[in-house]
Amino acid sequence: MRTDTPVPIKLEDYAPYPFQIQQVHLVFRLGAAETEVDSRMLVERTGPGDLVLNGVGLDLRSVVLDGRTLSGDDYTLTDESLTVHDVPDRFELSISVTNHPDRNTALSGLYVSGGRLCTQCEADGFRRITYWPDRPDVMSRFHVRVEGVKAEYPYLLSNGTPGAAGDLAGGRHFVEWDDPHPKPSYLFALCAGDYDVFTDTFTTMNGREVDLAIHVDKGDAERAAYAMDSLKRSMAWDEAVFGREYDLGVFNIVAVRDFNFGAMENKGLNVFNSAYVLADEATATDFDFEAIESIVAHEYFHNWTGNRITCRDWFQLCLKEGLTVFRDQEFSADMRARPVQRIKDVIRLRTRQFAEDGGPLAHAVRPKSYASVDNLYTATVYEKGSELIRMLKTLIGDEAFASGMDLYFERFDGQAATIEDFYSCFAEASGQDLSHFMVWYSQPGTPTVTVTHIFDAESGDGVISLQQSNPATSIVKAPQPLPIPLRWALLDGEGGHVESDQGSGEQTFILDTASAEIRYKTAPRGTRPLLSLNRGFSAPVHVKDDLSLAEQHALVRSETNPFNQWDRLQSLVKRDLLAMAYGDANGPDAELIDTLAMAVMRAAPADPAFAALLTGVPSVAELFQAHAPVHPARLSRARSHLRGALLDHPGLADLAQTVLAAPSPTPFKPDAAQAGGRALRGAMISLMGARGNAADRETLAQLYDSAPNMTEQLACLRAVGEAEGLEAKPFADFYAQWKDQPLVVDKWFQVGAMAIESADGLKALTGHEDFDLSNPNRVRSVAGVFTMQNLAAFHAPDGSGYRAIADLVVQADARNPALAARLLTAFEQWRSLEPDARGQAEQVLKGLADGDLSKNAMDIVSRALSTG
Repeated sequence: MRTDTPVPIKLEDYAPYPFQIQQVHLVFRLGAAETEVDSRMLVERTGPGDLVLNGVGLDLRSVVLDGRTLSGDDYTLTDESLTVHDVPDRFELSISVTNHPDRNTALSGLYVSGGRLCTQCEADGFRRITYWPDRPDVMSRFHVRVEGVKAEYPYLLSNGTPGAAGDLAGGRHFVEWDDPHPKPSYLFALCAGDYDVFTDTFTTMNGREVDLAIHVDKGDAERAAYAMDSLKRSMAWDEAVFGREYDLGVFNIVAVRDFNFGAMENKGLNVFNSAYVLADEATATDFDFEAIESIVAHEYFHNWTGNRITCRDWFQLCLKEGLTVFRDQEFSADMRARPVQRIKDVIRLRTRQFAEDGGPLAHAVRPKSYASVDNLYTATVYEKGSELIRMLKTLIGDEAFASGMDLYFERFDGQAATIEDFYSCFAEASGQDLSHFMVWYSQPGTPTVTVTHIFDAESGDGVISLQQSNPATSIVKAPQPLPIPLRWALLDGEGGHVESDQGSGEQTFILDTASAEIRYKTAPRGTRPLLSLNRGFSAPVHVKDDLSLAEQHALVRSETNPFNQWDRLQSLVKRDLLAMAYGDANGPDAELIDTLAMAVMRAAPADPAFAALLTGVPSVAELFQAHAPVHPARLSRARSHLRGALLDHPGLADLAQTVLAAPSPTPFKPDAAQAGGRALRGAMISLMGARGNAADRETLAQLYDSAPNMTEQLACLRAVGEAEGLEAKPFADFYAQWKDQPLVVDKWFQVGAMAIESADGLKALTGHEDFDLSNPNRVRSVAGVFTMQNLAAFHAPDGSGYRAIADLVVQADARNPALAARLLTAFEQWRSLEPDARGQAEQVLKGLADGDLSKNAMDIVSRALSTG
């Protein structure tokens, strides 16, 4: 193995930057091949030392200090920094550089996408634009002048409010932008090109009118309508729920095809992956509409939780991301159905974050060190970070939580804050000592709560014994007990609650020691009450209880909390899948099929979206965590068998026939009501694909041909892929119909990556004329889906899936290290595999470690191979 693995950066080594840059004036003279950037900064010393500025891939033209042009003896220039020596306590520094956007394939800094220029500066992209202290605790006011050829770049956009504009000689023009709010360099943005623009306005709660604009590819303006609607609803919701008003006169969004992430919250100029802006009935699914709504909200909410108050250093990333994920989840729950949204959020958490927490890539929500900052953007920081905010709200109550948020906004506005700063506001607002809760931020791993419930039928006395266990990791070898808020209730098995001396409804118990008991007393009764625990997923933990199989089925029928009904069904289904994959069960349990089918049938009339979720079974990725060693192919077969068997239930078969015979609502609306109905149709179509008999295939072909929207067309294509594979006629038809729509072609690649059965299929997809290694969306559509959703093929015992992905990683890493590193996270659970696959995975990882990888990719490989 190579020994030059990345050197870690440690939280304990943090030191404030010894200079304050009060204001910076930037001038951009744009060109795809060469862009000249002049910076003039007003600097004041706040501590000892030379002025060290970050810079990568820049051609330095000049450095001027207080009007004097410096020579090479006055500064030290390396591949990654510019150090200016012997600077005074107050000075003006001007730096001129040239960078080359068309050579920037990493998509970090200033780069070309679709013939236009755009930036991505989080986390450390600004250093690719000019020399600067590229860290989040250096906050400055930015004044920006952008110049470019008017015919090529009719729109010149940056942060803040537009000011002077005009024409220049030689067919050029300029626009000046001023952002009155101090910000770190990672929030800088610039976009230039020719766009179609969808415009609107929003009137704030104090009567100010804000001009809104979404800039998209030519001909796509109307497809930005839903993104604009989502933006306006986000702005209104943040005022109503958090009292946060937008603070500029303009809000711009630019959609780009080539983007490493979903979107970026740059102050006043959000840059979005076009997949999360463009949508209409014909080209986008309900999932796409929901994602647009959520991501637009997330980026807008960053205006306060991320921009106005940013993070002091990247170790505090969860402060802005976990908090903002919590806010966007709450927004989505209010826009749609709260129980359905909660289930979707938990599915994401369990599938990605629980897996991350249980493997070699585990890290704390606030880690103590990192080797590559790009690799901090994880499910642990985002999704688990959000769950910690949700638990905090449960611990201190809604009123204290609202007061704490108000105090946070008031006290730290305009500052770069820490987790301690944030929690100090809630300690003050609630009067509680939250120091124990802070352990959640430093201790990785998913806790397990084990439950024993004893009940005396004659006396009505009950004891619920709770014990928490926290896994030891290479980071924390002796984990502490955590404060775990558990919502619980006693149910009577007939749809009602059992009254006890603890109350008649839902209660909250804080398990903050290794073990504890809940004692209660009810009227004497023949059977012990059914314990419903961790209601609404009040804590991100595993729960092991002592309910009998009969009690579990009874709990499904009588559960009063929709999340817990779904969750209990998931537990029963998981039990059955494991028995089929690893035990002696030849097929699904008949009682389970009946319980599941009856639950779907009861839910369907009033809540089709919830009914659709009830038909879903745990993914292979989630089942990885339930048994070791893991045989992905066995789990995949068991899932298909159980899903197909559901349609053999007479009642569910009748429901499927009724649902699929009903006409699709017109006109199309992407709202929760219509989307719920389409979700149930899609669920029935999916079950047909799993069963895949001749009649199902014929029905699927008919449904595909008559599909009235992309939601149903894609559902049919997925089902056909599962039933028949890529040779089925709809695959060729779909591509022929949509080959000129890149976002829809991405969907075609995604379905193909799920349907293929081997690495040969992956090679066929990556060899397709429309596969583009330079476009992250296209790479994720193929390699990302193959590694995360087609685990039977990826984890093939002969290692062919690993080798195919490793080849792609090496190619991608030479162009885009952040993308390559993200693909490598698919190896996070390799140690839990059966011996053949495990050996092949280790061999491939060691081969990658011996290669010439980027810092980003080498960080993931080194951690995956680490034994702690």
